[in-house]
Amino acid sequence: MKTQATARYIRVPASKARLVLDHIRGKSVGESLATLQLAPKAAARLIEKVLRSAIANAEHNHQVRNLDDLRVVKAIADGGPSMKRVSPRAMGRAFFIKHRTSHLTIELSDETPRAESRRAGAR
Repeated sequence: MKTQATARYIRVPASKARLVLDHIRGKSVGESLATLQLAPKAAARLIEKVLRSAIANAEHNHQVRNLDDLRVVKAIADGGPSMKRVSPRAMGRAFFIKHRTSHLTIELSDETPRAESRRAGAR
């Protein structure tokens, strides 16, 4: 059983969110929450919120009772639209500032990964 949660138009660049998502991908839900609470990044608070939403979706939609079995199988930060701003500079010039946004997706699963045979890919 797989369940996911998505947050769109988050005011954090996707490149900075990916730095945090790389730490929780493949871990259990409890371990991921502990990692996010100790992470010194602003994106960690937003990712924690999405992770808690995915946990709530698993409990409500799929009646998952044992949260220790849930693992983060997919954690993605895609780039969203950029908000463009103009900063005036000296001698009539202007610098353009792009405030980047991102779309966060976290997918949880309680299935254990299957061990693939070594011969399957050998030819």
